[in-house]
Amino acid sequence: MLLGIDVGTTGAKAMVFTEEGGTRGYAFREYGILYTKEGYACQDAEKVWEITKEVIREAVREEGQNIRSISVSVQGDAVIPVDRDRAALAWAQLGMDYRGREEARMCADRFGACEIFSRTGMRPHPMNSFIKILWIKRHDERLYEKTYKFVTYADFIMGKLGSSEIVIDYTMAGRTQAFDLSGRTWSKEILKAFDIQEEKLGTPVPSGTVVGTIDRDLAEELGICPGAALVAGGHDQTCAAVGAGITEEGMALDSHGTAEVLTAVSEGPKLGSVMFDSFYPCYIHALPGLYATFALNHTGGALLRWFVEEYCREDRRIAAAEGISVYDHVMEKLPDGPSHVMVLPYLNGSGTPYCDLEMKGGILGLTLATGRYDIAKAVLEALCFEMRLNMDQMKEAGIAVRTVRCAGGGARSRTGLKLKADIMGVPVTTLKVREAACFGAAILAGRGAGLYRSAADIQSLVQTDVTYEPEKARKDMYDERYLVYRGLYRTMKPVMARVGEHNAENIQ
Repeated sequence: MLLGIDVGTTGAKAMVFTEEGGTRGYAFREYGILYTKEGYACQDAEKVWEITKEVIREAVREEGQNIRSISVSVQGDAVIPVDRDRAALAWAQLGMDYRGREEARMCADRFGACEIFSRTGMRPHPMNSFIKILWIKRHDERLYEKTYKFVTYADFIMGKLGSSEIVIDYTMAGRTQAFDLSGRTWSKEILKAFDIQEEKLGTPVPSGTVVGTIDRDLAEELGICPGAALVAGGHDQTCAAVGAGITEEGMALDSHGTAEVLTAVSEGPKLGSVMFDSFYPCYIHALPGLYATFALNHTGGALLRWFVEEYCREDRRIAAAEGISVYDHVMEKLPDGPSHVMVLPYLNGSGTPYCDLEMKGGILGLTLATGRYDIAKAVLEALCFEMRLNMDQMKEAGIAVRTVRCAGGGARSRTGLKLKADIMGVPVTTLKVREAACFGAAILAGRGAGLYRSAADIQSLVQTDVTYEPEKARKDMYDERYLVYRGLYRTMKPVMARVGEHNAENIQ
């Protein structure tokens, strides 16, 4: 048996799998985020660890003594300062913590943003974990000096489980902005320029590397075989890609939850101007010989949830009375064909390829005949248009996507999946195991145990469910609508800048 753990931004999951890919146990628990100041986003890492233990204990209840290998998938970019006993010394700074804006500018000024990207595959940005470490050094020198290691959740959880030393897998190291992509080592020049000691960072290893065995006392506490191997895992996007069988160029994973992420792979690093200008990272994939990148839409499923909660209250009442999901009820009411309105989905700024945090959302084309279901359809269309826009940018960067596999909440809606296929213009396929990140971590655990040596092994392990092909007539209609949509950002940007202005002095 194999155990895959997924430590996300707002919850932890654990799943037990057979070596053939069958599921034997599952558990999930939520936890919170602390927004202590403007731009701050923190988390109690020790509490996350306690909740992670809870989900492990529940998931392995039936098969714990048969587990031979364990690995983890984790949220990106969080930083946790720990002592020699691997106890957190302060709250984790999460990826969405943007307090390090000045430090990001310092890095860009010192080396040049393009130069840093060409070395590390990451643009200087407050979300990057190196920026968070630099912020701590500049603003909390005492904490910096006390810290034995600065870890991500990957090294943190593996350290708690009992790894023999603090190690960080290549996928997570590659997201720090201080990892040399070609040499696969910490960039001594970047670290030296900002006086960050390399010994305060984990040792980089490839995903799938055995890094120890589970602590004996912890194994007894959790009900796991004492000899179970600990295997380096990876960033949740790369783990989910492994769990979805994204093992070659031309394939991509659409992971649709609160945010929507399109993860693609390439056989070599992509570090050109289109990648840089589009804010696409380039980092090492969890599978050998491949590199990963992803497009991001911050709102994703959050946009539909916002619309339904704010403007579909009658639908919520009807759905509750009928005992069905309000989303299923709304989907049944959507008009056939393209909506006559368009939605700009930038309610939390725009994601890639613009990454404009100041952009605002909007609804265009309203008439007195417009109903809430027209707008709901336009919301779904906008999310698909955004992914198509990113697919076009990736193609220009040398990463052509020919087929998409879907995971997450968006993979449950037949209407939404058909719409993706028609708008994105490629086959869209669902998966038998929808918890792709847990499955990917389990596959990496299996690789550490000597299983799944080749891409073909993984492809045979990952089972697909339903494939939705683009329907030509609908695709042609949406092609015309897309030509309009892709020009909206630049047209509306100056308007939205003025709409967002507030001048309190003029208010009497």
